[in-house]
Amino acid sequence: MAATNSVRPVALITGPTSGLGGGFARKYASLGYDVVLVARDEQRLVALADELTCRFGVHAEALPADLSDTADRARVADRLAAGVSVLVNNAGFATAGEFWTAAPELLHSQLGVNVTAVRELTRAALPSMIEAGAGTVVNVASVAGLVSGRGSTYLASKAWGVSFTEGLANGFLGPGVRQHGLCPGF
Repeated sequence: MAATNSVRPVALITGPTSGLGGGFARKYASLGYDVVLVARDEQRLVALADELTCRFGVHAEALPADLSDTADRARVADRLAAGVSVLVNNAGFATAGEFWTAAPELLHSQLGVNVTAVRELTRAALPSMIEAGAGTVVNVASVAGLVSGRGSTYLASKAWGVSFTEGLANGFLGPGVRQHGLCPGF
C-alpha cells in the first residue's frame, strides 16, 4: 500500500508544522502510522520528521512543497498515487482585507492551497483507497465555511471544502473509504 518498505499504514498530512496539522501528525505517528509530511518550511518539516521518528519509531518522510505551486502539487499527488491509508488536507491560509483590495496573486495562491490542492490531492489518493476498500480523507475546512461574512475568498474557499467533502461522503466510494470534514471554530 505504501511506497516505503514498511508494512505500517501511511498517513500523508499537509500543513503539519504547527496547529492542527502538527496534532494530526503526532497522533497518526503515535498510532503506528508511517507519515509523509508536506509543508513549505523544509527546516521545520525535517525537525518534525526527526521528532516523530525518534519519539514513535515510525518512518517520517519530509516532502517539502508549496501547495500553491502547480509542480509541487503534482509531486505530492504522485506520492499519494503510490498509496496511502490516510490523507489529511490541513494546509490552508487566510488573507486580510477586502476581496477588491487584495492582491490578485495572493488570492490566486490562497485558492491554490485551500481549493485546488484539496481537489487534486484527494483525487490522487482515492483510486488506491477505493481499490483497497479502505482509506480516510480528512479535509480541514472551518466554521467560516458555514457562515456568510466579509472578507476575501477565505470564507468561499472553506465553504467549498465543506461542500466538496459532503459531496464525496454522499457519493459511493466503496465500503471502507471514509470522508471527513473538520470545521474548527474561531
